[in-house]
Amino acid sequence: MPSSLRKFVRECTIAAVLGLSAAGAAQAADGSAPAPMQAHNVVLVHGAWADGSSWSDVIARLQAAGLKVTAVQNPLTSLGDSVAETRRVLAQQDGPTVLVGHSWGGTVVSEAGTDPKVSALVYVAARAPDAGEDFVGLSGTFPTMPARAGVREYGGFTTLSEDAFLKYFANGVPQRRAKTLFAEQEPTSTALFGERTTTAAWHSKPSWYAVSKQDQTISPDLERYLAKRMQATTVELDAGHLAMVSHSKAIADLILAAAGQRKQPETGISRASKRRPQA
Repeated sequence: MPSSLRKFVRECTIAAVLGLSAAGAAQAADGSAPAPMQAHNVVLVHGAWADGSSWSDVIARLQAAGLKVTAVQNPLTSLGDSVAETRRVLAQQDGPTVLVGHSWGGTVVSEAGTDPKVSALVYVAARAPDAGEDFVGLSGTFPTMPARAGVREYGGFTTLSEDAFLKYFANGVPQRRAKTLFAEQEPTSTALFGERTTTAAWHSKPSWYAVSKQDQTISPDLERYLAKRMQATTVELDAGHLAMVSHSKAIADLILAAAGQRKQPETGISRASKRRPQA
């Protein structure tokens, strides 16, 4: 049996096990993507050198729209610890939930997003590894961004220097806010970036991706590659790495679209073209 056919059969089997409708897995008659499942819960996962407060502006906008929002306080000690904390939060949700990851948080989303409560995934300038993938190796095929030069190691954990944080990590963020975020940054395990996932939820869950065109931490071309690989509905923002801070409305609107609460973005690739089930 050809590999492409085996893959299709496997995905159809997953859909049947989850009790998903065939109508949701196919394109609409006019070729447009089927409407995303309505969700009233959102779980936000921050990345390296950050904490849950980095989502504060997005949280306010989502709450104003009537959604229940929880920001995971991601420990950044190991992938396993971060996934466990995310799953603990997901277990407390009362229905379909949009799971959102920023930066390294996309690794957590890719691993924890197979949870049956997760209806959609949103990646914000984020990693999106495939199962077992050497993401460090993949990243090495794209330009190294200047924020990396500011990484400082102390006792098995890393932080960003103030200069690198303000110039490259928080570029596009007002300086007063950027300095506050610098003071709040959470040390990140040196081993974190090399850890590998065991699954990739974006293979079976509808996904959205916000590319930051001015990103100085992750290559925008790598972000575009990841978004295209997962065939995510994609928007490109004239933003730095912390798009959820500098462009909170655009990020909130993308999350609302993934939750079935807003019109889908005008640009992007319809995930329906892959004929994968909507979980």
